[in-house]
Amino acid sequence: MNRHAALPLARVVAAHGRHAFIDTEQGRRIQCHLRGRKADLVVGDRVRWQASGDEGVIEAVEPRSNLLFRQDDWRTKSFAANLDQIVLLVAGEPVFSESQLTRALVAADSAGIPALIGLNKIDKPSAAAARERLRPYREMGVQVLEVALKAGAAAALALLHPLLQNKVTLLLGPSGTGKSTLINLLVPQAQAQVGEISQALNSGRHTTTSTRWYWLDAARSGALIDSPGFQEFGLRHIDAAQLAALMPDLRARLGHCRFYNCLHRHEPGCGVIAAVERGEIAAQRYRLYSEILDELSPR
Repeated sequence: MNRHAALPLARVVAAHGRHAFIDTEQGRRIQCHLRGRKADLVVGDRVRWQASGDEGVIEAVEPRSNLLFRQDDWRTKSFAANLDQIVLLVAGEPVFSESQLTRALVAADSAGIPALIGLNKIDKPSAAAARERLRPYREMGVQVLEVALKAGAAAALALLHPLLQNKVTLLLGPSGTGKSTLINLLVPQAQAQVGEISQALNSGRHTTTSTRWYWLDAARSGALIDSPGFQEFGLRHIDAAQLAALMPDLRARLGHCRFYNCLHRHEPGCGVIAAVERGEIAAQRYRLYSEILDELSPR
């Protein structure tokens, strides 16, 4: 039996190294530190804790149901743990990187976390081009939600509320796509929370680069996790041989290759390449696959 099992449970809502804020099951927010030399805490972690004066001590981290992270040649960066879904927010302006979008979707699939795409600023002229770029994602089964968070806030909230209710959702996306607008619509007190936590964790000037947890209602039945923007999304933790299986449009054509260990590069009798040539897989999607595969298994 886990010797900490009798201790109360709490949720990590902000973390900076080995220091964190937790929300208890009674609704209290407490500053804590992690006992011992263990792994860093991640927003979304469920922990066992006990009081220590005005603060708390985290004695144990419960097993995670999932963890979204990225990994390059130098380091691993965790986003959040124990997620129900991920919303990838993009827009026509600024023009989003399809490479970063694909990498985030691959990482989510690898972690077993459902992901959907939110296309913001559909009231702008640039929306048409963005909608066309997202067509292959719709066709391979990824849900794409179209919103105008500023011009059509009421309609956007009516669309999003049912999807976010009773779920823990991680919000990902580059700067300028409307993440802050969405959070402020859903959680009016968000900015006050950020300031309070950042000051306490001594990370004031890094406020915008920290992951934050926001409850969506007083009953705490749903939560939104805001994450910092990123310029790169490394997938070094992905096995090159498994990459195609993590891309739905390619996955649908697996099993039709002449060789069981086909990497779908130039092998004869490749079912994926044949599907690209027939137009069943978008050429841009295959280029993205090849780009990532080259990084994972340099020739």
